[in-house]
Amino acid sequence: MPHKKLLTWFSHSARKLPWRETTDPYAIWVSEIMLQQTQVTTVINYFPRFMEAFPTISALASAPEDAVLRLWEGLGYYRRARQLHAAAKMIQQEYAGEFPTDYTSVIKLPGIGRYTAGAILSISQNQHVPILEANTARLFARLNALELPTDSAAAQKILWQYAQKLVSTTKYPPGQINQALMEVGSLICTPQKPACTKCPLQKFCAAYDHHCVEKIPVTSRKLQYENRHEAAVIIRRPTPKKKSKKNVFEYCLLHYAPQKRWGGLWDFPRTEIPPHATPDTFLPDFIHTTTGLKIHLGHMLHTFRHSVTKYRITLHCYEGILHSKYTTLHKKTPDGEEIRWVAFSDLSDYPLNVTGRKITKFLSKYQELLVFPDN
Repeated sequence: MPHKKLLTWFSHSARKLPWRETTDPYAIWVSEIMLQQTQVTTVINYFPRFMEAFPTISALASAPEDAVLRLWEGLGYYRRARQLHAAAKMIQQEYAGEFPTDYTSVIKLPGIGRYTAGAILSISQNQHVPILEANTARLFARLNALELPTDSAAAQKILWQYAQKLVSTTKYPPGQINQALMEVGSLICTPQKPACTKCPLQKFCAAYDHHCVEKIPVTSRKLQYENRHEAAVIIRRPTPKKKSKKNVFEYCLLHYAPQKRWGGLWDFPRTEIPPHATPDTFLPDFIHTTTGLKIHLGHMLHTFRHSVTKYRITLHCYEGILHSKYTTLHKKTPDGEEIRWVAFSDLSDYPLNVTGRKITKFLSKYQELLVFPDN
């Protein structure tokens, strides 16, 4: 492996990214967690804001979870943020707020696996530990003309051994080597139409020599998406004692579901609509069962479409009109989820999932079109 040529290419061609301007293990850790299953272009906007709000591990550890999730909002895969927060608390308690620098301790932290530990320690401490993620797995598979799906156990063993060899048999900084390899995989050795003529490793690529670059890596069975229909219900709390414009609501209902898909986030009452169910009856029954409120279903306000893991979701957003302003609200759902009336002006302070935030933006823009009659 021509390490010198690889690093020369990296010095001239690498993207300028904020987390590459430091060797602070905390900053590198945060960036690596953010980059998991998220585009670099997206993380560039989130990373500086997060580090400004929580400049140290101690600051992150002492922050309320809602504040952490609010700054994470839009990055998705919120379990990452909760584990980051939990790990910060663990570091604060066990290591006095200093990120540990031995592999055994790092790998025990919540949310940190073999790749993340390797990235943090090689980049921040120049330890000779390997990394293997999507970009380097693809690159290594092509360099070795590996005819196995990269996510198979056999391929993983081969690729990790190759990654270890690359950082163990060089006098060059392993952190730079690892970053350069990831950058080649991201910018040059791309899934479709790799730029082989620009690759600093072309002469060492078995797949290029055998004219099979487009066929490697071998793909596993393609994910089959499932269509799913859901509904979110926007319920206003009447305010008869206040003089306000009829169509401008002041409070709406949110609930907090720590154990479900959006665990750790607030959301509008939301549920899957079973096949053949009639929304006019199914949704009022759902609301009454979970919140104690009695409503009838108003207009369908908007439809959002998005994908989550293996699901392609169509989300219909309805207005829910209370039968009576004296209807009693449960404090918790039967599943133990917290329910709360939230001032519309305070919604920006609550961490919501992506579609929940889209709903609030829609309501903010079009609330004058909504009809929520006072009872």
